[in-house]
Amino acid sequence: MVVDLILAAWVRLYQYQYATYIKQKDNVQEMAEFSLAGIKQVDAVRYQCQYQGLEQPGTSEKSDPVELVITGIPPPGISLSPEEHVEMGTNVTIRCWNNIYGVAFYLHKDGLSAPIQHQKHSVGGTATFTLFGVTPADSGTYRCSYRIVGFCLLFSPLGDNVTLEVIPRPAIPGDNGGASRDLVAVVVGRWVAVIVFIIILTVSVLLVAQRRQMQRHERTGDTSRSPEAVQFQVSPGDSEGLTYAQLQAVTPSTHPPASSTTPEPPIIYAEVGTRVPC
Repeated sequence: MVVDLILAAWVRLYQYQYATYIKQKDNVQEMAEFSLAGIKQVDAVRYQCQYQGLEQPGTSEKSDPVELVITGIPPPGISLSPEEHVEMGTNVTIRCWNNIYGVAFYLHKDGLSAPIQHQKHSVGGTATFTLFGVTPADSGTYRCSYRIVGFCLLFSPLGDNVTLEVIPRPAIPGDNGGASRDLVAVVVGRWVAVIVFIIILTVSVLLVAQRRQMQRHERTGDTSRSPEAVQFQVSPGDSEGLTYAQLQAVTPSTHPPASSTTPEPPIIYAEVGTRVPC
């Protein structure tokens, strides 16, 4: 670890969040350099530096932490079930393993910076990840890594990869997806509208025809109606003492006379005797 300075009485190296320094260099002129030999798993932590100035006495704040990542541990193995090509909606299992116990496994997908799944406590050096109901979006290349529990910065390199290809389900003949369903719905809707219009038009025509027929019957009337009243018309008596009466039958009607061609009501003549018998 290298620290750039101008003049310092001393420079100290700390493990992150620890109050006690682990190394110190005195009378630093321009730069302080710290070396860690024989790196072990416990050395995979964060580090900070602090110094005391000469020209301006006083102690500085601790620097931003830096991470020490240890590599060189073996990468994990990986397997895929079912094999590579699967149909959409299938559950896919990815297994990761190594020969080290007490590790946390991570599942990575190429193209994504962060792991997509992780398993904190593996059983027997093996972790199982499941992708439920896969879709074409799940197609891609997958890898595994692991971290030794208790050492936040001790990660394995990415292992071998497996490739998953999700095959879309074959389309139903005549089904072109949402666009076709929308087109069918529009066509059906238009046919329903046409049928309703035809029904309404037919009912309207029938009602008009029935109304006209009723009006025609009302104008024609019934010519066989019986007389309701009798009008008497009496002529002068003759030389024999007979009197003739003219009887005119009046037919009731609720309508005004249709025309001048309508036949006159019948006239009934009756002979009436007015003399007293001998």
